Amino acid sequence: MAARGKAGYPPEIAPFVTHRWLPERERVALLVIDMQEYFRPLAGGIVERVRDLLGAFRRAQLPVVFTAHGHKDPRRDGGMLARWWGEVIQEGTFDHRFMEEVAPREGEKVIKKRRYSAFFATELEDYLRAKGVQDLVISGVMTNLCCETTARDAFMRDFRVFFLHDATATADPELHLASLKNLAYGFAVILSVEELMQALGL
Repeated sequence: MAARGKAGYPPEIAPFVTHRWLPERERVALLVIDMQEYFRPLAGGIVERVRDLLGAFRRAQLPVVFTAHGHKDPRRDGGMLARWWGEVIQEGTFDHRFMEEVAPREGEKVIKKRRYSAFFATELEDYLRAKGVQDLVISGVMTNLCCETTARDAFMRDFRVFFLHDATATADPELHLASLKNLAYGFAVILSVEELMQALGL
């Protein structure tokens, strides 16, 4: 496996980095988590990078998977998440829609989820296994909630996780950084979009 060049993460992450792996093109997939209108206020800074990343994966015909968080009836399908926040994203509303700039195209896989993890009560793992995916690249929102929980869940399922620090976002920079430190230490390789695309030859 090729060694990494310059570090693809903020300097604050360096003391916590456990591995400096690179993904392998023949077994990689991109997971775009919850890039929906509800999250636009906090995701604005990453939309362009996620769009560019999607374009690169599409041109290379590499697997892309999207998640959409939503609830039909919070009293029935909201669980602890609905109790915790007191509100949820309702299916069929404007907030539930994908941001147009980073929306899935016809034929691309969309995972509907109702909890932080994209693996919880979904077909995501089966889909990735069927595609021969071992290296999972995570982008989207929110860093410390759905993205981090999905990354940890992927690790527990023996995927190698590659987490994009500049294509994930959340409500507060300190929360973002704290998640990156935890993930770098025990669950994921932290990369920039540029470094990922260079590693994959995109």
